[in-house]
Amino acid sequence: MGIVPMSNSNPPIKDFFASPTLSLSLAGIFRDAGGGPTDIATASATVEGGDEGSGGRRGGSDDQREYTMETSSGNSGWERSRTEDDLLDYDYEDVVDVDADEAKKKKRKKYHRHTADQIREMEALFKESPHPDEKQRQRLSKQLGLAPSQVKFWFQNRRTQIKAIQERHENSLLKQELEKLREDNKAMRAAINKDSCFNCGCITTGEQRLCIENAKLKAEVEKLRTVIGKCGPSGAASTGSCSSAGNDEQENRSCLDFYTGISGIDKWRIMEIVERAMEELKAMAIDGEPLWVRGVETGREMLNYDEYVKRFPVENSSNGRPKRSGIEASRETGVVFADLPRLLRIFMDVNQWKEMFASMISKAAIVDVICNAEAPNKDGAVHLMFAELQMLTPLVPTRQVYFARYCKRFSAEQWAIVDVSVNKVEENMDASLLKCRKRPSGCIIQESSNGHCKVTWVEHLEYQKSTVHALYRTVISSGLAFGARHWMATLQLQCERLVFFMATNVPTKGSTGVPTLAGRKSILKLAQRMSRSFCHAIGASSYNTWNKFTSKAGEDIRVSSRKNLNDPGEPLGVIVCAVSSIWLSVSPNLLFDFLRDEARRNEWDFMSNGGHVKSIANLAKGQEHGNVVTIQTIKSKENNTMWMLQDSCTNAFESMVVFAPVDITGMQSVITGCDSSNIATLPSGFSILPDRLESRPSLITSRHKKSIDVEGGSLLTIAFQILTNNSPSAKLTMESIESVNTLVSGTLRNIKTSLQCEDG
Repeated sequence: MGIVPMSNSNPPIKDFFASPTLSLSLAGIFRDAGGGPTDIATASATVEGGDEGSGGRRGGSDDQREYTMETSSGNSGWERSRTEDDLLDYDYEDVVDVDADEAKKKKRKKYHRHTADQIREMEALFKESPHPDEKQRQRLSKQLGLAPSQVKFWFQNRRTQIKAIQERHENSLLKQELEKLREDNKAMRAAINKDSCFNCGCITTGEQRLCIENAKLKAEVEKLRTVIGKCGPSGAASTGSCSSAGNDEQENRSCLDFYTGISGIDKWRIMEIVERAMEELKAMAIDGEPLWVRGVETGREMLNYDEYVKRFPVENSSNGRPKRSGIEASRETGVVFADLPRLLRIFMDVNQWKEMFASMISKAAIVDVICNAEAPNKDGAVHLMFAELQMLTPLVPTRQVYFARYCKRFSAEQWAIVDVSVNKVEENMDASLLKCRKRPSGCIIQESSNGHCKVTWVEHLEYQKSTVHALYRTVISSGLAFGARHWMATLQLQCERLVFFMATNVPTKGSTGVPTLAGRKSILKLAQRMSRSFCHAIGASSYNTWNKFTSKAGEDIRVSSRKNLNDPGEPLGVIVCAVSSIWLSVSPNLLFDFLRDEARRNEWDFMSNGGHVKSIANLAKGQEHGNVVTIQTIKSKENNTMWMLQDSCTNAFESMVVFAPVDITGMQSVITGCDSSNIATLPSGFSILPDRLESRPSLITSRHKKSIDVEGGSLLTIAFQILTNNSPSAKLTMESIESVNTLVSGTLRNIKTSLQCEDG
């Protein structure tokens, strides 16, 4: 018999598990190799074949054998691993260390084979007591004629073997579950890609089902991670619960029911929250002083926060005011030209709600229906929703919020819509995005005569403070950028647009050039789609990735690009959008009238190239003289004619002028009443905000500091979109970026020159 060579370095553990039979018995010894040289020198391992071992013989007959191997270690390291066939040929003898100066040699050991009777007796004791004490081992060793150490190591190996079998079984179950989750995830991704808009990613159909399935998938992955981390016998119960998650009963449950075991919240808890929020909304909408105090300087109402804290419970607050966050509270009352059923449909249908407030909402979805109500009666409906709020500039970060929306009827003429964020539920969605939470907010709707409704809107937000560009700090600090006044002004404008769209007796004073009602509706629908696309393109939403450039004149210009593959509403190819926001020392009304006036268009518009601009059609869409859709012809000096569709609108908060060149033949068919959905437009335009929307904050407290008023002017956001290449597979070039940057900076220069104003 030769000497087994020794190595100075410990081989990787995986080398010891090359043989399936050895892997079970040797795993425990080599994993516990940190015990020291003395312990290791006296250790031995037992390798047996049996019905519970993966590498042994099946059936558990009396012919099955067990092989026992003792290992030792010296100063030079571990003994090399051997295959099972090699071990069968070794004799059992002592191993000694040789002098360090001599060649490192060791004698081999004989390997004793336990008899069938010995194995049977030890198996019987193992079933009764897997961890025998010293007395039991001594008694068994005398009975079987074995050394106590042999009995001890046999039981150690048997326990390791059983544990390894359990781990392999559990890992097999986990692999099956993970594979199932991967397949489900792949199917969901395919469904989302099929049901989504390619350009913006908005889910168009089946969104509730996909969101519920995604929430379930995330929960199961978390459970599997916990089980894998334990990876022991105790994980069997968890694995079983994961495996049963795919049954029919689980599939039919609401995702909020599924969250019960994770977030500790269920539907009943949400219903309690929204009912309490409804009571708070009623008080916030009706009560006056001391809860609401009207400012002497600004004339608008401000929330007395100290009084609010006394009357209503405030969660997650310290001394009544949350840390590292801001609070905005505002209230606005107005008359809306819409009937009660229409308003309820707008608020409870997420697509109509998102379209109604396109300038303020970049994303919105119903995550789950907590309590459904039969249409048209929305009384008692509760939806869990997500929304991303934006301003029409890349300089102001968006605000993402999860909230529960509750619709309740007080009487036949009075209804209420309340929004409130729910603790823990939002944490299970996507907590990394959360920048805003809704305290009880919403509106009380009172139906009046002649299709009008009185709406009292309360907006109460707790938001995460972030860096805001200096141009918009006053607007944001005033609390009106995302406040009730903005929501109310937008609602009034859009409801008025709907009335003019549906009306059959529109006065001809503000509308010329379109002889039929069908043509009028088709043009207004096209203009609305154009403006909605413009709002979507220029915000700070995650849809848009902005890169900052500086023009030669010093303006900061943000540039983004996208590819349109199949949307007929825009030209196909690579589209570049450039946006810049500046302050101008001119009133918003003067700036708005200047930009929408076709007689002065050639003063700033590069595309007119000094040509003659004339309006061939004017369609009023509101009572304000600036709310109008026009079709303009631009005739250049070379006698080339281009048609331009322009949509201008103004309200108490902001004004917009949006325009896009259109195909002449296609536009002529739209004027006659043909469908406008296939008319491609690439809108550009302007957004105008007054910079002194009242610089006073939206709430007062005993610790509030006085704010500083600033000189008035306008905040102008200019955006141009150009098609750089008709091939969607083309790459964006620096020449395209320079071209659109030149267009933006040149237009700004022309505006400043014409109005004789300078930016700040």
